[in-house]
Amino acid sequence: MSTAQLTDYFNFLTPDDIRLKGTRIGIETILYEYIDRSRTPEEIAQTYPSLTLEQVYATILYYLQNKETTSDYIKNWIEHGHKMREQQRLNPPPVSEKLRQLRAARQAQT
Repeated sequence: MSTAQLTDYFNFLTPDDIRLKGTRIGIETILYEYIDRSRTPEEIAQTYPSLTLEQVYATILYYLQNKETTSDYIKNWIEHGHKMREQQRLNPPPVSEKLRQLRAARQAQT
């Protein structure tokens, strides 16, 4: 499989948003499962029914051939997730704040 063929599996929307063609799934989803959770390609394909086993293997191969750039990609994805969670914590949506107040009131009664 040449690199040109391998990239045919992906939509490179931006440098920080690479998705599998025909899906809304980013490569970070597969790589997180593979690297951080030590799941096999078969387990990943079973978890995400919109993916084929071939797409999972293509993503892993892309990672292995481009370790430096994909490692940076994943690091940026993780950092972005932390920032978004922190922003949500500092500025919760009104419904989240209301639920937090209700929980606090309920706990105060017990």
